[in-house]
Amino acid sequence: MSMKAPTLDLICRLEVELDPIREMGPGRAGQRRIIPIVGGTVTGELLSGKILNLGADWQTIFKDGLAELDTRYAFETHDGALIEITNYGFRHGPQEVMQAMARGEDVSAEDYYMRTHARLETGDARYAWVNQTLFVGKGHREKSRVILDLYALN
Repeated sequence: MSMKAPTLDLICRLEVELDPIREMGPGRAGQRRIIPIVGGTVTGELLSGKILNLGADWQTIFKDGLAELDTRYAFETHDGALIEITNYGFRHGPQEVMQAMARGEDVSAEDYYMRTHARLETGDARYAWVNQTLFVGKGHREKSRVILDLYALN
């Protein structure tokens, strides 16, 4: 029996505003740090609104330069629903690209790998479909924000 390959539908773009990185120091697996999430926007036909000033990205940076991303935050839709986002992923790339990014320089999103899988959850019946959908994202890190295109896996 053959099955069609899953498809991806762009659901929204998240523009996540960040406070400065808070370095925790070395942890059991690597360098630990917390990046507070302080706001932003959600734009898309199915989801739109504002990212709330709460949540953070708890990162581990491994010796080989791999950044493990582990975020939890929320947004309020344009019509008042609250949606939580739990997002997990990886960022890595050539050493010179990652060093430029660490210095706050603008680098192309195509020069490194930043991919996530996300779980969205809400109690608002208008958006109950997000509770039953798997999401994947492609991201881009800028000096004080992350841009993440979020796709539904169909």
